[in-house]
Amino acid sequence: MSSGLKRTIAFLFFLLAGILLGTILGRVCEGVPVLSWLAYTLSVGLDTGSPMVLDLIVFKLAFGFTLSVNAAQIICVIIALIIYSKTCKGL
Repeated sequence: MSSGLKRTIAFLFFLLAGILLGTILGRVCEGVPVLSWLAYTLSVGLDTGSPMVLDLIVFKLAFGFTLSVNAAQIICVIIALIIYSKTCKGL
C-alpha cells in the first residue's frame, strides 16, 4: 500500500471520527445547562422536507440536501485534524 493512500485513509478516518464524536457530544450536551452551547446547530441547504421537484410527466426528480453542523463537531474535527497531523508525519 502506497504512502499517499495510507495518509488519505488515515485523514478520512480522523475526519469521520471527529464528526461522529462531535455529533454524539452535541446530542449528549443538549440538556446540560452549562454545556448546551455545544449543541448549537446551523443547517444549510435545500430543505429535504420540501425538496425542489423537476416534473417531466414521465418521471419526477426531487432534489434536496441539508448540511447540519454543531459547535461540538467543529471542535472535535479541529482536535482530530491536530491529532492526525501529529500522528501521521511518518506515513
